[in-house]
Amino acid sequence: MAANDAVDWSADLGGRTRVSLIQAGTFRSDAGALFGPVPRLLWDRLVTDEIDHEHRLLQALNCLLVETPAGRVLIETGIGERLPEKTRDMRRYEGTPIVPAMEAAGFDPKTVDVVVMSHLHFDHAGGLMRADSGGRAFPRARIVAQQAEWEIALSDNSRIVASYDQLELRLVERWGTDGAVDGDVEVLPGVSVIRTGGHSKGHQAIVVRGTNEALAFFGDLGMRPWSANPRWVTSFDDFPLDSVEMKGELFARAAEEDWLVALSHEPVTPIGRLTSDRDRYRFDPI
Repeated sequence: MAANDAVDWSADLGGRTRVSLIQAGTFRSDAGALFGPVPRLLWDRLVTDEIDHEHRLLQALNCLLVETPAGRVLIETGIGERLPEKTRDMRRYEGTPIVPAMEAAGFDPKTVDVVVMSHLHFDHAGGLMRADSGGRAFPRARIVAQQAEWEIALSDNSRIVASYDQLELRLVERWGTDGAVDGDVEVLPGVSVIRTGGHSKGHQAIVVRGTNEALAFFGDLGMRPWSANPRWVTSFDDFPLDSVEMKGELFARAAEEDWLVALSHEPVTPIGRLTSDRDRYRFDPI
């Protein structure tokens, strides 16, 4: 199967490497938690048209399908199909989960060779299993996440309970840990992960390089356009000082080398580039 017009965005990076963005639904998050220590005076005007009556923002579940000569890589799986109704309502989860969204866009989930996740929070790793059969959504794929992320996700640390769906992760633990990596790794030629930490203990960024362009997915270090300021971190970041440091380093590379950037949760303008702006960076949508 080949991509069709149902994809939300697509680009040829050169060297027979193509990236397609597939939005696997939306959910809502508390605005104050998303901006963390940033004073409301600075961010309120940015979300005037988006914030709802419960002070929440609309968050897209942006996934990327990467086609290379060496195979197909899916980056992120969203919330998936197995969310209980109570939780679905609480999170205001709406839209099409990753498997039917991929199929509508012309991609067969059975053709995915590698599934890479920036981290294992419920809104990034929830689509690994199907609701109808209870089986693997991507039956031939290897899962790539950091070993440190698996360890913290399945630990008894009280901080992580709300962020990880441990019952679901236990179901895919053997499958997932078989493909776990430690540090920076090229998972397929042209597709690399960079361990960042910060947002979670084993958080990683993903960089896709073609012969003409490179694209970076910074996971939840780059959720929305305002994330381009390295000092703006969320309350969900377990290691915020690490987030600030890694964002500064990675965003500098992205700006200097003119990478395309895909934001993890931006619903309207998820693709752009980073531009240096004094002592910070600016996200310029394309």
